[in-house]
Amino acid sequence: MFDNTGKITPVTLISAGPCYITQKKTKESDAYEALQIGFEKIEKKSKIKKTMKGKEYKYVREFKIKNSEFKIPEGNEINVAEFKDGDLVKVSGISKGKGFQGGVKRHGFSGIDATHGQKHQKRTIGSMGTRFPQHVSKGRRMPGRMGSERITIKNLKIMKVDKDNNLLIIKGAVPGTKRTLLEIYED
Repeated sequence: MFDNTGKITPVTLISAGPCYITQKKTKESDAYEALQIGFEKIEKKSKIKKTMKGKEYKYVREFKIKNSEFKIPEGNEINVAEFKDGDLVKVSGISKGKGFQGGVKRHGFSGIDATHGQKHQKRTIGSMGTRFPQHVSKGRRMPGRMGSERITIKNLKIMKVDKDNNLLIIKGAVPGTKRTLLEIYED
């Protein structure tokens, strides 16, 4: 995106909403206060899986609220009109999955020196632990699946809000791949 001075700013386009309030939970009825929000209405009832029977929305998420005086009633729409240009937001989502990775890529281990007869061990993680208690201790950083974790990026600036098309233009990158479901909070 170009600004008035001709400077280029990297941005991400996010199709945000509209979302609908499906349920409002209160301390009296549910012992905590929260809003349940639905996104992407299911159009064809014939395409619904058995686990989705009786639901109106493809994605349903619950957000705790602090203010019990929250005035928006159930069924109302939440859209990008809630945000303004220049707002700082937090964006949460599931990061890209990278599959099974070794210790060097996953944790930044340096590997072993390639001297004194070391063969095929350059990228190994080395010793597993101590002689006693003769098992791998909890929390040991080892090779394994990398990515596919919930990531939150804070202080992302909203460059522009397109209310007609429900688009948010946010400065920088957000977690996940294309078509990843994101949660956007005011910071």
